[in-house]
Amino acid sequence: MFCMFVFQGPELFRKYVGESERCVRDVFKRARQVSPSVIFFDELDSLAGERGDGGGGGGSNVQERVLAQMLTEMDGIVPLNNVTIVAATNRPDRIDKALLRPGRLDRLIYVPLPDDLTRAAILKIRLARSPLGEDVCVEELVRLTEGYSGAEIVAVCDEAALSALENNLEAAYVSHQDFLTALQLVKPRTPPQLIKLYENYIKK
Repeated sequence: MFCMFVFQGPELFRKYVGESERCVRDVFKRARQVSPSVIFFDELDSLAGERGDGGGGGGSNVQERVLAQMLTEMDGIVPLNNVTIVAATNRPDRIDKALLRPGRLDRLIYVPLPDDLTRAAILKIRLARSPLGEDVCVEELVRLTEGYSGAEIVAVCDEAALSALENNLEAAYVSHQDFLTALQLVKPRTPPQLIKLYENYIKK
């Protein structure tokens, strides 16, 4: 068993000087106290972006102080025994390089968009409890959702169910047409150039 501390990057920013750094210290202190534990920072690029990116404004100064405090906690005299730090970002190129040095966030895992098998697994799990019309073919949905993220595939399933109810409040199943309607509403939002950026970054 371990404790999990999850933070969206912007959650650690505070209005008054010094409060953001204190929040970071408190996170690491609590994680040490209840170890083994995991600290997970989502949207890391908003929390620890490349220094100087913000043009020297007040927001950038806060970000730099938060980054400095994170580095202090990772390298400080109080060891991080049994505390694992994990972070996620969709812009790895904007992360300050100091955070990526050995002993810090030094392992990079690229999670690509789901392939055919993964999309099929997502759809089957999401639709397991949804009554489907005889005209619904999961293999066809796998083909139609190429380029979609996992979250977008889930959104397609949700929109299809809503479409069925909008057409008939007593609908007994979700039809193929409902999925086509959902696919018109939910479009893939990961542009090819961003995929290329990820692929190039992972090769460095």
